[in-house]
Amino acid sequence: MIITGYEALCNLGNNIDEIYKNAIDGNAGCFYNLENYMPNDYVRAGIIKTVLPEINNPDFNIRCNQLLLKNLELIKNKINGIKTAYSDDKVGIIVATTNSGVEEYAQTKNQKHCELGNPALFLRNVLGLSGFYTTVSTACSSGIKAFSAARDLLNNGISDAVIVACVDTMAKVPMYGFYSLEVLSNKPSIPFSKNRAGMNLGEASTIFLLEKDNVEGIKVMGIGENSDIYHSTTPDPEAKEAISAINMALSEANISQSEVDYINAHGTGTVTNDIMEAKAISAVFGDKVPVSSTKPITGHCLGAAAGIETALCCKLLDEFDGRLYPHIYDGEYDEGISKINLVLKNKIYNRCKICMCNSFGFGGTNAIMIMGKNDE
Repeated sequence: MIITGYEALCNLGNNIDEIYKNAIDGNAGCFYNLENYMPNDYVRAGIIKTVLPEINNPDFNIRCNQLLLKNLELIKNKINGIKTAYSDDKVGIIVATTNSGVEEYAQTKNQKHCELGNPALFLRNVLGLSGFYTTVSTACSSGIKAFSAARDLLNNGISDAVIVACVDTMAKVPMYGFYSLEVLSNKPSIPFSKNRAGMNLGEASTIFLLEKDNVEGIKVMGIGENSDIYHSTTPDPEAKEAISAINMALSEANISQSEVDYINAHGTGTVTNDIMEAKAISAVFGDKVPVSSTKPITGHCLGAAAGIETALCCKLLDEFDGRLYPHIYDGEYDEGISKINLVLKNKIYNRCKICMCNSFGFGGTNAIMIMGKNDE
C-alpha cells in the first residue's frame, strides 16, 4: 500500500510545508491559552488559526468538516487524479476522529453534529463518491487503525484507492475527561522528563491518498495492532502488548530493528504513558534508534494525532536533510524509566529511509506503523 499524496493542517501551519519547517526547527511556541473551556483555569492548546470555509448544509457545518474542506483545497489536484483514474464506486473513504461535532452539538442540538460518521459522509458527498465509507474511532490510535482498515479495503478489492482523513478539534468533552484524570497540563508538555506533568491538547486535519500498486510515494511497510486488556485508561506498565505490536509491524515489514532510522513516539508527557512506551521501545530497540515525540510542538490531537504524526513522518522521508524532529523537553530525562535515544536539536543524522510511528489509546488499543520511501 502506497501513500501517493498527503496534506495537513495543524497549529504549526496551514499546509504540510509550513508544518514541516516549524517541526524540524523544533518550534514549540504555537500554542494559545484558552480561557473559556475549564472553570477557574485555562487550557494550553495547539489551535489552528487559519480562516475556514463555511459549509452551506447546516447538518455538516461543524469545525471538523471545515478543516477537511480546507484540507481538500490543498490536495485537490491529486484527488482529481484519483477520481480520474478510478471509478467513483471504487474510491473508499475512511475518517479517523473522536470528537466529530460534539462541541457544536452542545449549542445546536442537531444530533447529526455529534454523529461520528458525519465527517466521512461529508467527504463522500462533497467529493461525489459512491464507494465504501466509514469512520474509525479507537481513541488516540484511530489514525493508524484507519490505515489498517484502508489496507483491508485495497487487499480485498473493495476499493482501488482509499482516502484516509484524520481530524479532531477542540471540545470540552475530552478536556474534562483528561482533566478529571489529572493528565492535562497548562504548562508545556515535556515527554520522558522526570518533571513531566501531563499533555497539551491540539487539533489537526490530515488527508492521505492510498493506492495499492502505484510505485511512487511512501510505502506502508508494516502495521501492528492489538489490545492490552489491562485497564480502560491506564497502559500496562510492562508494555507486553505494545512490544508485541512493534514486533508485528517489524515482521510484516520484513525488516530488523536495526533498519528503523527514526521513531515518532506517542509521547504524551503523562506519567504512565511514558513509562510504558519507553519500556516498549527499549525492549525492542535498546537505545540505538533516534526517538522523538512531536506532541510538545503540535499538542495531542486525539483522533488526528496519528494522522499528523504520520504526515510528519512522510514529509521527513521526502525531505530528509540530515535533521530529524528534535525532542523538545527540559533535558532532564527520567532515569526511573527505560533509556531511549531522544533526538537532539541540530544534530546531523546519517540516514532516514524508514520511520516508525507509535500510537496508543484508551482501552489498551495499540497501533504501530512502519513507513519507507518507495522510489524504485
